[in-house]
This record gives sequence, structure tokens and C-alpha cells, in this order.
Amino acid sequence: MLVLTAQHLATATAIPRQYVHKAAQSEVLLTGWNALGDDSFRIAAQWPRAHSYYGVSDGRHDPMLLVETVRQAVPLVSHLGYDVPFGHRQIWEHLSWTVDADALSCAMVPAEIELRVRCGEVTRRAGRLAALRMDIELTRDGAPLGTASTRFTNQAPKLYARLRGRYADLERAIAGCVPLAPPASARRVGRTGFADVVLSPSDRAHRFQLRVDLGHPVLFDHPVDHAPGMLLLEAARQAAHEALHPHPVRVTGMESAFHRYVELDAPCWVESEVLGVRPEGTAVRVTASQHGHEVFTATVTATVTAAGSAAGSAAGSVTGTAAGTAAATPTGGEA
Repeated sequence: MLVLTAQHLATATAIPRQYVHKAAQSEVLLTGWNALGDDSFRIAAQWPRAHSYYGVSDGRHDPMLLVETVRQAVPLVSHLGYDVPFGHRQIWEHLSWTVDADALSCAMVPAEIELRVRCGEVTRRAGRLAALRMDIELTRDGAPLGTASTRFTNQAPKLYARLRGRYADLERAIAGCVPLAPPASARRVGRTGFADVVLSPSDRAHRFQLRVDLGHPVLFDHPVDHAPGMLLLEAARQAAHEALHPHPVRVTGMESAFHRYVELDAPCWVESEVLGVRPEGTAVRVTASQHGHEVFTATVTATVTAAGSAAGSAAGSVTGTAAGTAAATPTGGEA
């Protein structure tokens, strides 16, 4: 394995997969990095013109590519910026992000992305990183693309095993996974194929069971003992699409919090509620619960696309048509 240094900034090759916690090298978006000073870093990334899951739609890159880019930056900065050993886990507490939809246009060549990362709230225990906040500005070819902010904890293997208890047994956790539920309508949740749908309908409007497909090559790139953070974020995105259906919308931001681990052996219920129109777009509140406890929450911001605007007008129409039901009822989203 290539061992990286603090001044590795090359956009011709990808960062080795171990540094971003991926099993498939083809899924690595980051291409280089260097330290700018104490707690400040520059990271290079490249978005392909076609991605197996976060594909191009209406001539634009999927905004969730920004989220996956940020997710990959979390372990990279942990390992290279703060000397975190391999085998440690970075667990999300919260993540917020916004993106300029116009900057997502897909060109004839891959998109060259740069992240400027500032770290703060750095907590260490026994000389090791325990928690960290990252504030990120993203540009594309020098022009503003979006922003992100996240805080996560860093857990050594022994600490993780102690916190997870019986769920730390990977084989046992996988063996106890609930059967894969049937998918919701792909069109209603903003996907083109049922295999990529992460929600299953229930007997109540705007309430879904989380679909945990352990065989999905992107969302479950490698075996894990709980639902990964990117699965929950994708569920929030899809729930927002469904809540605003039939209006074609584009998600442009999200504020999310990870309250508990989402276990594989019990259903996780995802509910949505349209909050109303804000200057930046329509807000949809998404809540995930398991065993009667709130495990994940997100407020998703979405804007009606040009096609949607032609079909009916805007803000009042979206809010009136898609009014959903309100959610009835340690942290846990691994980055």
C-alpha cells in the first residue's frame, strides 16, 4: 500500500482506498491532499461523468456526490492530519451541507473539486484524537460549489467494541439482519431503478421502512455491523423527494444529526413532514426511529426544477400537495 505524506497533492491518481474506508478503489473520489498549516488542509477530488449510484440527472451531477466527498475526507484527515491508526472508526454526530445547483452541471470532462478544510473543537484523550469538527468550503475549477460542516468522534477498536456490546460481533450482526423489504416506487423517491431505493412503503402516508440491502455494492461497500451514515442520508434525500412528489425537485442542502446507531436486526422507520417554503427552498423534516427511539433526524432543503415549475407553480403548490404526516415517534452514523 502506498503510504501518503502530508504533501501528497496529485490529481492524476486516487488516494489509496484504505485512507477513505472503501473496499473498492473505483469508489474513491479523492485524488490528493496537503496540509496548509495547523488544523487546515487542502484536498483534491474528482467526480466522474458517470457514477454507478450517484449518477447524472438532467445534465447535473448528483448533489450526494458532495456528501460522499466530504465523508471520504473525514477518515483521510483523521489518518493523515491527526495520526489516527487504521482500524479506528469515525462516527458522525452531525453533518450539514449546501450546494449550488448550477455548479453541478456535468461537462465533457470529469469535475475537478477542491476542498479547503478547517478543523476545530479538537479533543484528544491519552494523546489520541477523540473528536473533531470540520468546516469545509468546496470549489469546482476555482468557482464556489458548496459548503459543509461536520463533527465526529474517533473510536479505537476496544472502545468501539465496548460501546457496541453484542452488536460488535460483525458476523452475528449481519446474520440477524431483517429481511430486505420491497422497494417503494423508484420514481416517487427520485431514483431510476428499484435496486437503488432505500425505502419500503408502509400502511401510512409518508412513512417507510428503511431498506437495508447488505449486498448493495456502493452503500454497503464493505461489511458493517450497523446501518452506515450514507444510507441514512440517502434515505432522507429519498423521503424528501417522496414528500414533494409529484413535483420534480433537486435537493440542495441538508442538516442532519445522528443520535444512535441504527441496528440491522430491527425495522427502522423513516417519516417525513413538509415544513414549508424558505428563501433557499422547501424544507422537509425527516425522522428515523427504531425501537421507539429517535435515531436520526434531518431537515432537507429542495428546490423545484424547471420541469416542476412548468407543471404548476411554485411554493404554495408544493406545500399544499405534499403535506406529510409528522414523525410520531451515544451517536451512530459511521463515516
